[in-house]
Amino acid sequence: MSAQIIAIDAMGGDFGPRLIVEACIACLSECPSLYLTLVGQPQLLETLIASHALVDRSRLQVVAASEVIGMDDRPSLALRAKPDSSMRVALQLLRDDKVQAVVSAGNTGALMALSRHVLRTLPGVDRPAMVAAIPTRGGHCHLLDLGANVDCTAEQLYQFAVMGSVAAEALGIARPRVALLNVGTEDIKGNQQVKAAAALLQQASGLNYIGYIEGDGLYRGEADVVVCDGFVGNVLLKASEGLASMIASRIEELFNTGVVARMAGAMAMPLLKRLRQDLAPARHNGASFLGLQGIVVKSHGSAGVEGLQSAIHRACVEIREGLPQRLHGRIESLLR
Repeated sequence: MSAQIIAIDAMGGDFGPRLIVEACIACLSECPSLYLTLVGQPQLLETLIASHALVDRSRLQVVAASEVIGMDDRPSLALRAKPDSSMRVALQLLRDDKVQAVVSAGNTGALMALSRHVLRTLPGVDRPAMVAAIPTRGGHCHLLDLGANVDCTAEQLYQFAVMGSVAAEALGIARPRVALLNVGTEDIKGNQQVKAAAALLQQASGLNYIGYIEGDGLYRGEADVVVCDGFVGNVLLKASEGLASMIASRIEELFNTGVVARMAGAMAMPLLKRLRQDLAPARHNGASFLGLQGIVVKSHGSAGVEGLQSAIHRACVEIREGLPQRLHGRIESLLR
């Protein structure tokens, strides 16, 4: 298997370098073909690495960056005032072909701004979009945008649909069904941007556009790619994660309400454990920035070790599939 070489913004996220180093070392132990470059403050990172036994240092290196982008920093500050931030240095390693992907749990707005500035977008793409796999009844669907673009034009929604379709196809879905998220499935429903995007998609050749979809249809697995603006997508994603956690907690509470309930819970525990694992937000953590000239994966800032591992694994998959190259080849023809 070919090597996957990934730069990690080791200073980003809510919990800091300690958790990021732990997740990276866990990934290295699981995947012999993985090589990681931690970008950040060398003395701190080396101390954290040294606290772990059996680390193969030939597959783990540290690159210095003296500045940190805070979770509440404005993107303009990240662009202009912090030229040696861990996020920027990691992206420059990708631009210079020293790594094959970047993973960051840091400030989303800053990551988007710096990615566009350092890497540039693919020809024909106005703005990158964040996409992630959302669990559904029959498997999962690809939802985009997840927060990178709060306000979108019809043309941008159309571009998101094209990128989502190509990405889903590259990741193994034949002729993916593409839908626009809306408040109803009738043609008269929706705001002007959604209606205009639908008109563009209806005329597109090479896309399997199936029309509007409502939120419940998404979870029934009625589409493989669901498109919306970043405001709606982020709300939907966070609500989904909260709902999954709430249902799992309520089930556990119900099985602890009495002797009979505990006996039933003991019998059902293997299935409940499997369900919890399938729906766990950490398992689906990691949103890709589609439309860039390189692979950038954004982890939740609040992700734990398992969540960060999922984000790194997603980057590995996209490296193996050569996702930017496949996107470039298809997008150029579909967006003409």
